[in-house]
Amino acid sequence: MYDFLNDYNQTVHPQLLKEFIDINNEKLSGYGLDDCCNDAINHIRQILKSSDADIHFMAGGTITNLTAISHILKPYQAVIAAETGHINVHETGAIEATGHKVVTVKTEDGKLTPELIKPVLDYHCDEHMVQPKLVYISNTTELGTIYSKQELKKLYQFCQNNQLYLYLDGARLAMALSAKDNDITFPDLAKYTDVFYIGGTKVGAFAGEALVFNNHAINHDFRFNMKQKGAILAKSWIIAVQFKAFMQNDLYLSLGKHSNAMAEKLSSLFEHEGFTFAAKPQTNQLFVNLPNQLAKKIISLYAVDNLGQSDPAHICLRFCTSWSTQEVEIDNFAKQLKKLLNK
Repeated sequence: MYDFLNDYNQTVHPQLLKEFIDINNEKLSGYGLDDCCNDAINHIRQILKSSDADIHFMAGGTITNLTAISHILKPYQAVIAAETGHINVHETGAIEATGHKVVTVKTEDGKLTPELIKPVLDYHCDEHMVQPKLVYISNTTELGTIYSKQELKKLYQFCQNNQLYLYLDGARLAMALSAKDNDITFPDLAKYTDVFYIGGTKVGAFAGEALVFNNHAINHDFRFNMKQKGAILAKSWIIAVQFKAFMQNDLYLSLGKHSNAMAEKLSSLFEHEGFTFAAKPQTNQLFVNLPNQLAKKIISLYAVDNLGQSDPAHICLRFCTSWSTQEVEIDNFAKQLKKLLNK
């Protein structure tokens, strides 16, 4: 059974594995204060063109989100997210467990806009309700869509005008920044967000994300909150050496580009057969509406995410490609699909 279930189903990219081997005999100090972490931070700052970005290495997306958001918000403040946002549907109430409400907004494409956020601010009008203070977005979104530079800039300016912070979840940032439709750069992220993170887990890292504070009004004493939340790793250099490699020779974006290219090949196959998508294919996640019986046959042969009925006659399946997906695997799926369609 081939796995199209997620983009973290293979251990680690060979180049990152080599980085582990190269430092294996070194004695390194801990807790993110070693030379490996400093080197990686400097490499990321160069890519961002930001000499004072405050960068922290963490093990995964959920611990990064809950640690950062719980630090930024006061006890009575809330975070605004799309209804499909990761912090709302895939983190087991982690944000709420820190004492902060997630106020959700229904969207068609997984993206937030000022027009969608404004009614939330109008509704939460006094001290009898939580105070919305932070806007959470992800790029790519949970539906595989991406923000344009103009959309991000407009959203950031709206947040600035309404005393809100903008936080960007970058679990699949490599795929977003390498998408054909993308016009956002790393320096844009440093300019048009208060906080964001560069995802590693879903693009070939053994584990790890790099959290970046651009707004230094909200990062005071952050390491205290990290420690309390269990987010400071003794061996932080395990994550740092991977990010140093990511930032060299365009490796990070090239891995994202490969993930997207494999999805595009798969997307073309579905389009050729006349199937529709629940969200516009832009990156490495495809949400395909398939006839019930065909979907059930595919589920029996392939590991995919079954999202349930999109209508009485169709089931929506998510196909996720990765940095390790090979063209031959897509070709083999194409042959199998033709058999299932009796072609």
